[in-house]
Amino acid sequence: MTAMMTQYMEIKEQNPGCLLLFRLGDFYEMFFDDAIIASKDLDIALTGRNYGEADRAPMCGVPYHAADGYIARLVEKGHRVAICEQMESPKPGQKGPVKRDVVRIVTPGTILDAQMLDAGKNNYIVCIHRTAKGCALAAADVSTGAFMVRHFSSKDGDDKAILDEISRYQPSEILINQEFIDEENSIESIEEAFAIKPIILPAWTFGRDFTFKCLCEHFGTIHLEAFGLNETDPEISASGALLSYLQDTQKGMLSQITTLRPLTSEKFLILDRNTRANLELTAPMRPWRRGNQKQTLLAVLDRTCTAMGARLLRSWVENPLIKPSKIEKRLDCVEEWAGNAFLRAELRDSLKLMHDIERVMGRIAGRNANSRDMLALRASLTQLPYVKEKLWECKAALNVSMQRNFDDMADLQDLLRKALKSEQPLTIREGGIFKLGYNQELDDLLNIKENGNAWLAELEARERDETGIKNLKLKYNKVFGYYIDITKSNLNSVPDNYVRKQTLANSERFTTDELDKLAENILQADEKRVELELALFEDLRQEIIRNMERIQYMASLIASLDALQSLGDTADRNRYCKPVVNDSETIYIKAGRHPVLDQFSSFVPNDCHLNGSDRRLALITGPNMAGKSTYMRQVALITLMAQIGSFVPADEAHIGVVDRIFTRVGASDDLAGGQSTFMVEMTEVAHILHNATRNSLIVMDEIGRGTSTFDGLSIAWAVLEYIASQEMIGAKTLFATHYHELVHMEERIDGVRNYSFTLGEGKDGSITFTRKLIRGGADRSFGIQVARFAGLPPMVVRRAGRVLESLERTNSFINTNDIEPPHAVFFSEDNYLQQGLEDN
Repeated sequence: MTAMMTQYMEIKEQNPGCLLLFRLGDFYEMFFDDAIIASKDLDIALTGRNYGEADRAPMCGVPYHAADGYIARLVEKGHRVAICEQMESPKPGQKGPVKRDVVRIVTPGTILDAQMLDAGKNNYIVCIHRTAKGCALAAADVSTGAFMVRHFSSKDGDDKAILDEISRYQPSEILINQEFIDEENSIESIEEAFAIKPIILPAWTFGRDFTFKCLCEHFGTIHLEAFGLNETDPEISASGALLSYLQDTQKGMLSQITTLRPLTSEKFLILDRNTRANLELTAPMRPWRRGNQKQTLLAVLDRTCTAMGARLLRSWVENPLIKPSKIEKRLDCVEEWAGNAFLRAELRDSLKLMHDIERVMGRIAGRNANSRDMLALRASLTQLPYVKEKLWECKAALNVSMQRNFDDMADLQDLLRKALKSEQPLTIREGGIFKLGYNQELDDLLNIKENGNAWLAELEARERDETGIKNLKLKYNKVFGYYIDITKSNLNSVPDNYVRKQTLANSERFTTDELDKLAENILQADEKRVELELALFEDLRQEIIRNMERIQYMASLIASLDALQSLGDTADRNRYCKPVVNDSETIYIKAGRHPVLDQFSSFVPNDCHLNGSDRRLALITGPNMAGKSTYMRQVALITLMAQIGSFVPADEAHIGVVDRIFTRVGASDDLAGGQSTFMVEMTEVAHILHNATRNSLIVMDEIGRGTSTFDGLSIAWAVLEYIASQEMIGAKTLFATHYHELVHMEERIDGVRNYSFTLGEGKDGSITFTRKLIRGGADRSFGIQVARFAGLPPMVVRRAGRVLESLERTNSFINTNDIEPPHAVFFSEDNYLQQGLEDN
């Protein structure tokens, strides 16, 4: 086997489970099985290469300058991709291959390239460590440096709670320990919920001593108390195992991870997966609307100008606050930006010129940055003084705090301004990165390169004059370097000091001592210039990394400022009001509107009044399509928006903070899990009843509809009693139903109030929806009229009407003898069948 292929095989053996992209000159090559896989997945030609054996090695390759796109496609296919680079340039006369090594491994959760990432969404990788005492979950975003961990006790660490926590991050990659999959259906539930096959890490990766040492060495500490962790805390195993995995894939280039943040459920409003989906916070629930991301709460609120702000705002939407004092500070800040359109517009102009500093720093730390990333950092830092100037005019506490802690980083601005040209090459190996005056040695080398052509032209002109050969030309190629080209007809005029280098059919090539010396100076100067620029770039990179925490702090400050002005801009544009948020048990909303639907059509506003005493449960009845589900989602969204710190779509709002929001809206069969619609519904109801507290907000829509009428009514009755009872839960609840028998619960249970949606009914039986909620219960659902709207054949609608009349007259679902047979309707003297065909 050739020396190069021997080197390849050694590196391949050191990186099992990865497709190895092996740098050869201007290409990344793949061999053997890797080449067969890549050629198929990338749809590129499969060729072969001699490697010292009888057969040729299957081979395919991609250009290094276009590799990012190919790597992205391989990662999307589920592959881990190891990038092997040349660690040195080939030297003249060098024997054997140049030194090569893997510089990073790209996996779905460790992507750094901007074109492979969603700018407005974090790219998390999570690690789960389960033991008999509970479960810990760590999450990190390598592209931004975010790193956090949370612990679940044995009581709280069931699969439902863990899946809910995973859904908070929507990870691209999941790591687990063996004990996690020993639990029945655990790994299957992850694959089903997130379409990700978890990676099982070996047991030693989670060892207490190993993970504690790994964390301390990375952060440069002797303990972890600064991060709120003790040596025995279970969070250490999960976070240390995750960090170790990242170090292996990123080859230790993780200086962007500067802190570890422990999370607790006491800080944020808890939202399970069903609630996130039902309220359509960041993604549409219905598959046919997936392409229209505008129909989400995040889309309504997102008026950010930077990718950093967009990611932070998404995090706020998914993690609302529960401390009124923190919420009030946000609201005051949003009020200031909403009330000053001119100042907000000036701030937005500056923010729009800022790049994604967080991810730029991630690439710089991971040695994946080029000089254009440095230029983007310079452009972003240049805007800091203008942003600071806008903050001087603010009075809200959060804005004042940001102004006091603002660092315009004038020293780094000055450094980057002096160092970098305004236009940068595609790759740092091309040179042309630094300005004249930044480094004297580089200036001298650049002078030689720039003046070399003039020196060569001068030498060519002088040789023509001295030899009298008018068509004498000084040329260059990569094999012979610089040479003097003379045609055959002028060979008799060649001076004695010319040394022949090559003979061609029509000319001969010569050199001289002077030309050799000049060529050597020019060529060596160019090589030295490239090497020096690489060294200077590395020095500049290290200087930026030394200021990593300063830059990251300012990036987070800019993200917060952007998210706050976005909420202010949305409030101003959409006529939102500032809610009063406190620790009371009251939710009062006057003329509330659904924040998403209000964007697309004229919306009928409705009020809501819930509290912890005499208005705990609103029992909502009324026709199908009247707006019950929309109304309940609307109340939940307004409550959530207020706890984000956002203004809300209402004329007035008083929101007593809730600890959790539960929704039971709609259902579908779980075919993979073998569960019917009704089983899924009951499982979700059970989860609510076991986890809701007096301070929760519950939204329940048509409980019990998936089974027989009497079974469903009985279940809905019992669930309503359990939730409304202060001895059991006593939570603030919106409960919609078509079981009109439940309207009598207002007389039986203190705290239950009946509401219904009105509609207009014409003399001919037609109905119109007013979408208005009124006090009192309804006694009809108007389902047959809705069926007619949906397009059921008229004969079926008429038949349903006859059956309904008979059922209402007999008041029985069992004795149906009084219901006339179908032929009496479809084939009567009135010829309903013929009439139905004509109507159709």
